[in-house]
Amino acid sequence: QEPYHWPLLIYLLLVCLYPFASSCAHTFSSMSARARHICYFCDYGALSLYSLSSAFAYGAYAMPDPWVSGILHRYFVPVAALNSFVCTGLSCYSRFLELERPRLSKVLRTAAFVYPFLYDNIPLFYRLLSCFWSDSSWNDAVAGYCYHLLFAFLTGFLFTSHLPERSSTPGGDIGFSPRAGHSHQLFHICAVLGTHFQLEAIVCDVRSRRAWL
Repeated sequence: QEPYHWPLLIYLLLVCLYPFASSCAHTFSSMSARARHICYFCDYGALSLYSLSSAFAYGAYAMPDPWVSGILHRYFVPVAALNSFVCTGLSCYSRFLELERPRLSKVLRTAAFVYPFLYDNIPLFYRLLSCFWSDSSWNDAVAGYCYHLLFAFLTGFLFTSHLPERSSTPGGDIGFSPRAGHSHQLFHICAVLGTHFQLEAIVCDVRSRRAWL
């Protein structure tokens, strides 16, 4: 009932949406080519909403102290909303290029995911650099954001590299065989783990910075 917790509530609602949308997309995409496109359009939209919810939470609880009430703080969420809208359209458009121009399709889709991630995490990058380069205090929230970023980069690496199946050899060592798992499966595991650490870090900021914010 307190306005202070509304951004957290928005984040919690939308953070549950993208795993559900992804599960539905993978479940029903085999029904037809049309269903496949529709399912993944919804999946991309849910990912963009998750990105926007992260911006809501970061803007409310994770903004670096010197930036509070500054220009970036005031326009952080509106720009994130614009990013979500544009990147959803870009990722959906990339699906129509899969057959004719697969490389361009991959580049556009990757850019549609990477750009909003980099923008949303600008406050985190600054806070982490401040901890390493100055006397800023290291706390549980910063540690959680470190793990979140680590798994986010692993997620991006798996999405773009297609490892380990790219280097699989029939009957080879388990580290290079299909038994080690598919990159898309590992991609989802890392994404959910990263979201878990993000949630833990945001909750730490909600508790520790309430009196100051």
